[in-house]
Amino acid sequence: MFHQKTAAEIVAVGRQLVSKGLVSGTWGNISARIPGAGDFLITPSGVPYESLDAQDLVLLDPEGKVKKGTLRPSTETPLHIAIYKKRPDVLAIVHTHSPYASVFAVNRRELPPVLEEQAQLLGGTVRVAPYAPPGSKELADGAVTALEGRSAVILANHGVVGVGRSLKDALLICQVVEKGAQVFLLAQLSGKPHVLSERDVALLRRNFLEKYGQNPLSSACALKEQSRKDDDN
Repeated sequence: MFHQKTAAEIVAVGRQLVSKGLVSGTWGNISARIPGAGDFLITPSGVPYESLDAQDLVLLDPEGKVKKGTLRPSTETPLHIAIYKKRPDVLAIVHTHSPYASVFAVNRRELPPVLEEQAQLLGGTVRVAPYAPPGSKELADGAVTALEGRSAVILANHGVVGVGRSLKDALLICQVVEKGAQVFLLAQLSGKPHVLSERDVALLRRNFLEKYGQNPLSSACALKEQSRKDDDN
């Protein structure tokens, strides 16, 4: 039952990646942990999102061993495994190749918080992981390091990875990164962008987690931040 629900959500997110222009062709990938288990479902390698079906997904154990599925899992499976191992708060991962964020990836340039939603959802500046070949341990290790205390990372000359407590959260993270990248680039062309201060970012982040909405977004950093507070007490 959980497998079916999670699989259906992954397929739906895949369709949205295409419709929102966050990927082209078969690039990018999506995964989600199975509730109450260490296993996770991931998209297969080279299958178009438009034709992706639930039975095409691959079920892997925490070490990446195939438990169910006939297709080859995404080549970025090591990246997903590394993130899940390091971040127990992360329940879903979305990897995109969106155009504006890719500009930052090619320039190997961090994306500063210029919009309030960036500060609220991303936790601050989106760092850049050093370049490494797709599917490599080096890429996975670099991404995990750059994700520390954040919910998104830019992969040099590659794309973006967003993480969250749900697929909906992880997708939204990727959308906010893309919007922030677009706005920042346009702001540079039309004037001088003003980056939010660390103090403002911290305040916006805290207020968002504690006060925003009826059911605040449980981003990938929320539990981690609470854990840090507990450790300090």
